[in-house]
Amino acid sequence: MKPSLRIWQSPSRQTCLRHASIQSRHQSSSSSAAPSPKWLSELPARIGKCLTFGTTEAQTRDATEVLRAVASDWRELMAGSEGFLTGSDRRGLYRQSVVWGDMDSMAIFESLISDFSSTTGHVNNVVYNKWAESGRALWARRYATHLDRPNATAWKDVFTPRGQGLILRSIHTDFKFVRFPRNFSLKQYLTFNQPMTFPDRVTVYHKLGTQPTTETDSFKLDVLILSERQRRPAARCVEDIVMYDYRRGAKATLPPYMLDAFRETWRLQEEARQVNGDRIRDLLDKVRRLEQQTWDRPDAVES
Repeated sequence: MKPSLRIWQSPSRQTCLRHASIQSRHQSSSSSAAPSPKWLSELPARIGKCLTFGTTEAQTRDATEVLRAVASDWRELMAGSEGFLTGSDRRGLYRQSVVWGDMDSMAIFESLISDFSSTTGHVNNVVYNKWAESGRALWARRYATHLDRPNATAWKDVFTPRGQGLILRSIHTDFKFVRFPRNFSLKQYLTFNQPMTFPDRVTVYHKLGTQPTTETDSFKLDVLILSERQRRPAARCVEDIVMYDYRRGAKATLPPYMLDAFRETWRLQEEARQVNGDRIRDLLDKVRRLEQQTWDRPDAVES
């Protein structure tokens, strides 16, 4: 017998709330605990469950503030808590459109009824590396246009063979979106994401993966590629960058202007990691208190 198509419908509100309820019961109330990787998608469902049990005016106001912060600052919270700098003077690609030509070859979705295996196309894996490279070029250019204008010419030349430049030695990419497995369960439906497809937008952030020193002649850049539609990482890359002196035809250590700029960047990355990590923990603590005041108490009654 062919499986019902009902499993392809969006999970019901009750299912989402029940799933969030189970998750929240296992989360530590300690502000020092590491947040769940899925905290961003879980918070609205957890707040929704609180609202079904009734909230006071003050509790509703607290819930609204949390939802507003998540809606407006999700990039800063998610990326910033990992040390990525997300300001307009730091980011690479911002809300770059995913176009139809970014997709791999398209297949017909006819197997939906028979085996539930999605055969739709998706963004070609090579495109992720192109986004990372484009983002890196813009990331470096920000130093010329915003962060270190006295050395603007030198920064603009880092991707040219005119003097000392940055060369990509290698790139490693982990793709975070996957296809639905065959015969998947409801639990898998809630935890799997479809591959990135058109239409969508991507935002790309870079950060220094290694602390710069006077001996640095190569360094790692961590790359985060976000799906705007799904509000989660679509891919992560690690770029191995070499400082190269084209005039000498050999590797070189970071020039003083670059070393100073990177040291300041490293400091700001660590600061962003702490500030945004604290913000996330504060939001989670607020939601946990809201749960304890509404449904997660002995006398709770759903309204």
